[in-house]
Amino acid sequence: MMFVIIFIVYLLVNYYVFRHVWIAMPPTTVGRTCLISFAVIAVLSFFLSFLLGDSMPVWMASTLYKIGTAWFFILLYFFIVMAVKDLFGLTNKLFHFMPSDAITRYTKENWVGLGFMIGFIALVMICGYLKYNWKLRVELPLTIDKPINDSTAFGPLRIVAISDLHLGYGIGKSEFEKWVDVINAEKPDIVLIAGDIIDNSVRPLNDENFAESFHKIKAPMGIYACAGNHEYISGMKESTAFIEKTGVHLLRDSVALIDSSFYVIGRDDRMNENRKSVKDLVANLDKAKPVIMLDHQPYHLEEAEENGIDLQISGHTHQGQVWPISMITKAIYEKDHGYLKKGNANIYVSSGIGIWGGKFRIGTQSEYVVIDINKE
Repeated sequence: MMFVIIFIVYLLVNYYVFRHVWIAMPPTTVGRTCLISFAVIAVLSFFLSFLLGDSMPVWMASTLYKIGTAWFFILLYFFIVMAVKDLFGLTNKLFHFMPSDAITRYTKENWVGLGFMIGFIALVMICGYLKYNWKLRVELPLTIDKPINDSTAFGPLRIVAISDLHLGYGIGKSEFEKWVDVINAEKPDIVLIAGDIIDNSVRPLNDENFAESFHKIKAPMGIYACAGNHEYISGMKESTAFIEKTGVHLLRDSVALIDSSFYVIGRDDRMNENRKSVKDLVANLDKAKPVIMLDHQPYHLEEAEENGIDLQISGHTHQGQVWPISMITKAIYEKDHGYLKKGNANIYVSSGIGIWGGKFRIGTQSEYVVIDINKE
């Protein structure tokens, strides 16, 4: 039912935008033929890539995915511009603060007006693409005052934390390997991944042998991850089988004791309605040791404080990815991006190193987090 509603809304928004472009452009056969052709490709590619992607050649599925999801965000900005124009026109009809033909002169059958609108949106999207490709290094120095073996102070420890890789038809192997180089340059002791390694299918990851790229990550204490909602979307059985080949330790409602010094908890995603509570996960832990928890979706952050979690790392939100969606994530989550201190619990919600769909960051950032614990 939800898919049907999304499908209908998406088609209506496309109709609204393309109808406005139809009116804005001069009535030439070539121009309108090109518009209809583009509309068919842009709209259908979005659904074909998700519904039939795994039955197509990988290159074709990847192409349709990139076109369809990029158009999703471009469409959003066309809709905003046209809605503002319509609201301005409606207001003018009510209050008559300027001649009505002054508005239609550049918004109806006028190449200059159409070109200006398309050029403005193109500039915004180009800036968004460049912003996505700039991976911001976030420094997070922390102090955790917990002894080990009742005598030695904990640390120092360097963690590189990432989330929301969304590897697949949109983000390929060569792009991922650039991230691996960035991670290795930090010389981490351990790498933690807060979910959504996979986008919506493991097929391109297996076909391109992404697993060998994961093995290039240099972290003496290992790589640990929790499941995200997209591991479920991709099929948890298939996702688990792929992650096993990467050498990444996937923790699903389980705990790893690292170097007899600290714990890493991987909480299963909220898509598992029967996942364990934080209270159950920490029940048998030695609270004298530092406790780090990976929990993909940042809901109920007070549970970290209540259950003695020293550091929680989450992702999922992408901070909305583009404005104005970022306003929605800010309203939904207590913390949709950044650092939050609750009692003794340190919480960081990452906007993600990768992205879903179209590679645009507008008002948000792609990032990796370098966490230095007890660094002198």
